[in-house]
Amino acid sequence: MRFQGRVAIVTGAGSGIGRATARRLASEGANVCLVDLNEAGLTESLPEGDHMTMACDVSDETRVEAVIKAVMDKWGRIDVVANNAGIACTKEPITENAMDVWTKVLGVNLIGVANFIKHAGRVMCDQGHGAIVNTASVAGIRSGAGGNAYSASKAGVVNLTQTAACDLGGFNVRVNAVCPGLIETGMTRRVFDYAREHGKEEKLGSRCELRRYGRPEEIAAAICFLASDDASYITGQALPVDGGNTASLNLPGMKV
Repeated sequence: MRFQGRVAIVTGAGSGIGRATARRLASEGANVCLVDLNEAGLTESLPEGDHMTMACDVSDETRVEAVIKAVMDKWGRIDVVANNAGIACTKEPITENAMDVWTKVLGVNLIGVANFIKHAGRVMCDQGHGAIVNTASVAGIRSGAGGNAYSASKAGVVNLTQTAACDLGGFNVRVNAVCPGLIETGMTRRVFDYAREHGKEEKLGSRCELRRYGRPEEIAAAICFLASDDASYITGQALPVDGGNTASLNLPGMKV
């Protein structure tokens, strides 16, 4: 019950890692505001308890401000923000990328994170405490795990985590990130469906040191650790949760 009596906002909470994070926080006592552009999945994420659900395009600062106001009106505090909302893109070469895709991906994946850090961060600074955990990706650390716009947006999240941690640390507000490897979520469903349809499911995750893909609950556990008092002296860090994927060169043919 590390979050007993605390208030948490989870974006992208309608499915996948966001849903698992909302459930983990709630199971440890938190009051949770679940945020997603697709509001339909939010009730399924946490069907019981005194929680809030709000539809929100995280790239829209006005909508983010409305979420913060609603949470403050209901509970009067914000202790945790888990920035998980994100979208992917295809993996064409940079010479073939449509720039409107860049605008959309950066808007959700990077500007959306900045919006919540900005407005929830103000509340946390006034309180004198708070923890923000951003979902980046191994794609933000090295190439090959996502398309250009997606990878650049996640690299931006890693750097934003560091700069925001420097801005807010003097107010006892911590900012960290997790960098998931291959996790089965709605975003990666096409990869998993293709592998299963072609009898290649055993290859999923085979390039990481644990030789398997991960589960949303495993990422949620890391997010909740970083958001908890157990991580009270950790800020400005990007923690890979990737089965060891980023621990080696991970070149084709290197692993048996």
